[in-house]
Amino acid sequence: MPTFTTRPELAGCYGMVASTHWIASAVGMKMLEEGGNAFDAAVAAGLVLQVVEPHLCGPAGDLTAVVLAAAEGRPRVLCGQGTAPAAATIAHYHAEGLRLIPGDGLLATVIPGAWDAWMLLLRDYGRLPLERVLGPAIWYADQGHPPLAAVCDMIAGMAQFFEAHWSGSHRLWLPGGTAPSPRGRLRNPALARTWRRILAAAGQARGRVAQIEAARAAFRGGFVAEAVDRFLARTEAMDASGMRHRGVLTGEDMARWEASWEPPATVDYHGWTVAKTGPWGQGPVLLQSLALLRGIDLAAMDPAGPDFVHTVAEAMKLAYADREAYYGDPAFTDVPLATLLSEDYAAPRRTQIGADASLELRPGRVPGFEAQRVAALALLDRQSATGNAVYEPTMAHLSEVKGDTVHLDAVDGEGNMVSVTPSGGWLQSSPAIEDLGFCLNTRAQMFWLEPGLPASLAPGKRPRTTLTPSLALHQGGAAVAFGSPGGDQQDQWQLAFFLRHVHHGMNLQEAIDAPLFHSMHFPSSFFPRSCQPGRLVAEAGLGEATLALLRDRGHRVQQVDAWTAGRLTAAARDADGTLRAAATPRLMQAYAVGR
Repeated sequence: MPTFTTRPELAGCYGMVASTHWIASAVGMKMLEEGGNAFDAAVAAGLVLQVVEPHLCGPAGDLTAVVLAAAEGRPRVLCGQGTAPAAATIAHYHAEGLRLIPGDGLLATVIPGAWDAWMLLLRDYGRLPLERVLGPAIWYADQGHPPLAAVCDMIAGMAQFFEAHWSGSHRLWLPGGTAPSPRGRLRNPALARTWRRILAAAGQARGRVAQIEAARAAFRGGFVAEAVDRFLARTEAMDASGMRHRGVLTGEDMARWEASWEPPATVDYHGWTVAKTGPWGQGPVLLQSLALLRGIDLAAMDPAGPDFVHTVAEAMKLAYADREAYYGDPAFTDVPLATLLSEDYAAPRRTQIGADASLELRPGRVPGFEAQRVAALALLDRQSATGNAVYEPTMAHLSEVKGDTVHLDAVDGEGNMVSVTPSGGWLQSSPAIEDLGFCLNTRAQMFWLEPGLPASLAPGKRPRTTLTPSLALHQGGAAVAFGSPGGDQQDQWQLAFFLRHVHHGMNLQEAIDAPLFHSMHFPSSFFPRSCQPGRLVAEAGLGEATLALLRDRGHRVQQVDAWTAGRLTAAARDADGTLRAAATPRLMQAYAVGR
């Protein structure tokens, strides 16, 4: 068995915040120390992430969260995933000469959801005033911060494209024509001005809740929406299609939409109830994987051995195949989720996990959905024949761009808990709106431009987002919030983490540190939506013997360096009230803090 670090997780009894950036974790902890709760901490940290990781999330992006309020005792899902604009029809995109929605530019934009979702979380569950929670983000935007090397590299790599095609982005991110340096400071005074103007609008209202509502209105229907509307009305932007396009989003679209709460999808697994988003996101693939694995003795397997990796990977391939055939916004399409999560469905599917790796995409058969399954497979067969490379997210003007999301978890001494995955509005994916200091999202690339499928484009419909936070409750009273950035890999890395924690007694940090793996067998959610049948990406830490045996079983193993896959974080509360947290050492920027 290969060896890997077995560090203890962070432990305490006051509050814990774990996020993908050390500044955000510290800001979240500051909110707890100033009398806030886990929800205040999450909002403050999330807003700071928009400043310090602008290549991974932004104010006009999107987010999903699973929250547990101690006073309620049951998890809820926060949907900050904006919907397709009213003019976003398949016919319009076809008229623009497109058969896939580009991964960048303006046609890939849906209604921004992140700001409204953060405000809804703060209004309904936080306790601090908006000015205090937003203050750190304004300070870092105005005064600057030492940028990550990845941010500097991204901006430098985009400099030529910005100058040629997105001039506003060039002026915002390369002032004076020079890319930022990790030894310098990265500032965004335009974003600081936007947030101060929102605070000024909120200050006209009386009381905490009224001020938060005024801040929501200023973004969705006020000066922010007006600035977005003006920008889109006059702008044609180059995108991955190689052509310039205008967007279809309007200020009216923004004014009509708002973030919302809904019940989670859940499955019971070895004494745990795991809560995820509904099938408008990919979250149920983790639940389906657990349902498949529930009848297999994983505890008897080496958690870094070939049997464990093979079995988990094959279960995930089956679950993700069902994602392609059945998942979509349930407000627009009938999703047989109860069937997909049932033991009656999982039992025969479990027998499809054989001794060798499957090279087929095998969605299950659900009575009444036969035609839909056939249509989905036909589309995917046509798409896989293109031979395009997989990007996450992608732009045709770059060779490959990876890393598109952030994640954070928070828990406090009262038992409040939140797992949240913000994303979208990446500086490299859409031209900057200079007056506001940010750019729009590109989540619409997850729609198909063929009618009749669960994830087909339609006005008002949610794209099948990859954002997928997790929260698990144990029947003995413990709870753990966890998640990761990583597009289609998010639930795959989370599954390995959770299984090793449940079956092999690993603490949070040990389970995060263990070697990771993921499949690229199924179609990517990102443009150009291609797949690599049988491809299994595996960290070298699994060991040569394990990797060799996986190849013998038919997996097309792509070995990557140790400590290069996955950016997991987690925060937990034991039944006795002890709080714990952990963060990945990968990329050396995520931190867990607490006391």
